[in-house]
Parts: sequence; C-alpha cells; structure tokens
Amino acid sequence: MQSNQLDYLPILMQMLLAVGFVAGTIVISGKLGPKRHSATKDKNFECGIESVGNARIPFSVKYFLVAILFVLFDVEVIFLYPWAINFKELGIDGMIKMVVFMLLLLVGFFYIIKKKALEWE
Repeated sequence: MQSNQLDYLPILMQMLLAVGFVAGTIVISGKLGPKRHSATKDKNFECGIESVGNARIPFSVKYFLVAILFVLFDVEVIFLYPWAINFKELGIDGMIKMVVFMLLLLVGFFYIIKKKALEWE
C-alpha cells in the first residue's frame, strides 16, 4: 500500500494547532498580563533567601561523583527486575549470567570504595 501526502494532513493540522495554541497563549498573556516594575519586584529571589555574591560558585567534584555513582548503581538495579520476573524461564543459563553481572557490579563497587569516592571530608 502506498501512502500519499494527504495521509499526513491530520498530523500537520494537529501540529499547527499545538504550535498555534502555545504561541497564542504566550502572546496573549504578554499583552493582557500586568506590567508593574520596581526595583524590589525585579530583584532576584530564591526560596526566601537574599541573593548574596556570585552564583557561579564552584561545586566540589565529590558532589558530582556521588550523583553519577548513584545513577549508575540505580540503573544497574533496574536490570534485576526483568531477571527476577523471568527467573524460572531463564533457567541455569540466566542464573550464571546474573551471577557474572552481579560479580562485575561488586567489583565496581569495591573499586569505588577502595578509591574512597564515597568519603566526604
């Protein structure tokens, strides 16, 4: 079956409607919204704390390292769920593969402990 260009017309109409709605909402809210400016109102405000100093303060690399390691080991746990659901169907072959996977995960975990990646000063 060959498709022609008329088959894409509903998709094009929906896309134009979505883009038009977003653009129209932004333009109308900008025209109808209040326009009261003052020094206090235009000042940066973050969670009730006065803004002091430069916002470009360098973070410790440890913070990012712990975040990346958390994501890494959290994603590894996601791989355990399908294996646990299909445990019986996978048999001994699936068990061997999961043991190898877990051993590699443990090697990585002991490596980051040895490198003291999770220790804070």
